[in-house]
Parts: sequence; structure tokens; C-alpha cells
Amino acid sequence: MRNTSLKSIATKGIIWSAVDKFAVQFGQFVVSILLARILMPEDFGLIGMLTIFIVLSQTFIESGLGIGLIQRQDSTDIDFSTVFVFNLGVSSCFYLLLFFTSPLISTFFNQPQLTDLIRVLGLNLLIIALAIVQRTKLTIAIDFKSIAKSNVIGMVVGGVFGVIAARNGYGVWALVIQTLLGSLATSVSLWVFSNWSPSFAFSKKSFKLLFGYGSKLLIAGLYAQILNNVYNICLGKFYPTASLGYYTKAKSFADLSAGTVVSVIQQVTFPILTSVQDDRAKLVSIYSRLIRMSAFFIIPLMTLIALLAKPIVILLLTEKWVSLIPLLQWMVFARIFFPMSALNMNLLNAVGRSDLFLKVDLSKLPLTILAMAITIPLGVKAMIIGHVVTSALAFLINAYLPGKFYGYGPIQQLKDMLPFLVATIGMSISVFVMTSFIDNLVLQLLLGALLGLVTYLFICWLLKLEEMTEVWSLFLKFKKKIGF
Repeated sequence: MRNTSLKSIATKGIIWSAVDKFAVQFGQFVVSILLARILMPEDFGLIGMLTIFIVLSQTFIESGLGIGLIQRQDSTDIDFSTVFVFNLGVSSCFYLLLFFTSPLISTFFNQPQLTDLIRVLGLNLLIIALAIVQRTKLTIAIDFKSIAKSNVIGMVVGGVFGVIAARNGYGVWALVIQTLLGSLATSVSLWVFSNWSPSFAFSKKSFKLLFGYGSKLLIAGLYAQILNNVYNICLGKFYPTASLGYYTKAKSFADLSAGTVVSVIQQVTFPILTSVQDDRAKLVSIYSRLIRMSAFFIIPLMTLIALLAKPIVILLLTEKWVSLIPLLQWMVFARIFFPMSALNMNLLNAVGRSDLFLKVDLSKLPLTILAMAITIPLGVKAMIIGHVVTSALAFLINAYLPGKFYGYGPIQQLKDMLPFLVATIGMSISVFVMTSFIDNLVLQLLLGALLGLVTYLFICWLLKLEEMTEVWSLFLKFKKKIGF
């Protein structure tokens, strides 16, 4: 693939993937605000109790086979059909498992309503499984425009019906309705846009080859999901349901920004990095620029959310969520290195080293267990502070192998991030001073966000950072694309 062609494809992919993620995330953010204003923290806590069971099942269903299809570059129709049949079969098995074990889950948390909740919410496994291959086909073609349309359709359908259900007194079931109808609309759209249907053929040879690659990602995914959601189990078991509701809301707020950036980068860059995996110089060049661009966006964004947490929470969610404020402030810093860590791990997948991906992930297990053992008895805030420490250390661990193989390790990456840290510090000082003299929460939010943006961009301009030029170029291309 020629350099100009690759750059054009990457730029187009980033634009549409960004439209997808930011449009969907903004829509989901608006919906979550509306639902949080209507529902109680306890309702979100009940869904939080079930999260680990759903995400573990989804990880088994996907099993890294979709990523394996992308990484191979020469996948055949029988490969795609094999993955589809596998996804459908495994999703059915896991739904039945959840259906019959739901009374045990309900008893464990001492929440009788969980039995019916998980039996209905578990249907989402079947719905998602039906469209995994369709999404993969579009990703391989770098057709993020169709993926964006599908996700927006799902977000709108799920959001509208979820809010309607909440306003009509359905309580926690409004969250279930939002999830199921949103996933159904997205899956149907992906079928339409992908223009691919399975032959229902299953090849043992194809499965063995794909699973050989994907099995490492499966184990790593299970490990990551368990560690990411084990706090939900502990909070749901030993703390009031509302505490879990505050925790899950703080996590969702932080993931809204960091997770969106990660999702855009991973979705677009994986096929791009895969296509240049044999060209070391080009691979490192693209990879280092992605690290810098991620830091350019995420470091100031997360810091600004922490600075303005009070007006954000009270104005958007009302006073009943005031206990969320300190949790949110710490949680955003726990996610500040998330995009850069994900990029380091994504590189290992792109060059076909899922075995190293697994080893790096498992190497962080003792650190995480130690943090959990220390912080869980101390409460929710202590647990999130533990997240901050472990996420910073995880970044250093994740960046070790890229440094060893490509000469771009944690020290070099931190040096590249330093200008953005300097600009963020300047931004923080200006916003903190300004908000200290203003009591009105609306003015704090509006002026704080505006002053923070202007100050950060001005310092970046003074430092002559090339990311400013790249972002402006992307904006002009997008403006031209949409006809403005």
C-alpha cells in the first residue's frame, strides 16, 4: 500500500470513526443524563451487579476471532462463516447458562429482582453475536461510515425507548429496554450495510487457525474484564446498592472521554498498523504520532473534567448525585493513561504477537490484586485512588515491549507527552483561579470549559506543537467532506 494511499485511507477512517464514536457517545451521554435525572443510583447499581456476567460472556463469544480475521488480511468466506457459526453457538450456550444460574446470582447479592433482570438482559448476547462478523467485514474494508450509521441508529432507538420507559415508571427495566433495543437496531443495520450473509459452513481448519491467534486474546480479555469488573462484585456484595451506582456512574463518565478516544484509535489503527507491520520505520512513525495525538486530546480533557466535576454533576444529574463528585475527580485521572496504554497493547496485536499481549496483561495481575486487597475494605474512594496508581504503573509495563522491539518505550513516550502536560498545567491554573472567584455553577461550567480550551490551545500554539496543525487539517477535510 503506497504511503499517500495509506495516509488517505487512515485520514478518512479516523474522520468517520471519530464521527461515529463522538456522535454515539454524545448521544449516549445525553440519554444517560436524562435517565440519571429520572432514575435512582440504586437502579444503576443493580445493572452494575450484572455487568461482569454479561461482559465475560461477550468475551467468550468474540474469543478474539474477529481480530484474528482482521490480522490475517487474506481471510476467506469460509473463515467468516466459521466465526459466525461459532459466535452464534457460544452465545446460545452462555445465554442458557445465565438463564439457569440467575437465581444463584440473585441469592449471592441478596437482590431477588436480579433473576428476571439477567434472564432478559442476557438476550443481548444473542443479539450482539449475530452482527460481530458483519462489523468485522466493514472494519477490514475500513468502511467506518457504515459502522457509524449503524451505531447512531442503535443509539437513537435505544435512547428514545429507554427514556420513554423511565418516564413511565419502569425503573431499572428502562436500562434493560435501552440496551436490548439499541443492540437490536445496531445489529440489523450492520446486516444491511455489510451486504454479507453467512453460508453456515464451519471449517475446523479455519477455526483452529483463527483460534490459535484469538485464544491468547480471549484469555487476556477474560482477565481484563474480571479485573475491571471485580470491584462491581465487591461493592454489590459488601456495600449499599447506591454505592455501586455512584461507582458505575463515575466510571461511565470517565470512560465516556477516554474510552471514546481509545475506541477511535483502536478501530482505525489496528488494520492500518497491520498493513505496515513489515515496515519497521513506517510502523514506528505512525505509532509514535498516535501516542502524541492521544496525549494531545486526553490529558487536558480528563483534567478539565476533574476541575469542573462539581458543576458537571450537580447541573447535569441533580443534587441526589452529589456523592459522585470526589469519585469522578479521581476516576478521570485513573483513565488519563488509558488511551496510550491501549495503543501499546494494540501494537502487539497488529504485528501478530497476541502471545506477548497475554503475557504483558498477566504480568500486571499481582499489582492489581495488591491494590484490591488494600483498597476494597477502605471504601469506594480508596478503590478509585488505587485505580490511579495501578493505571500509571500499567502504562509503564505496557510500554516496555514496544521500547524493547522498536526503541519507543515509556521514557520516549513520556518525553513526547511532556509538552501536553505543560500546557495542561497552565490550563489548570487558569481554570482553578477563575472558578475560585465564581459561585454560580452555570458560569463555572461554561467559563471554565471555554477558558480551559482557549488556554490549552494557546500554550500549544506557543510551543509550536505539530498536533495543532494536524487537527486543523483534519477539521478542514471533515468540513469539506460534509459540504460546509
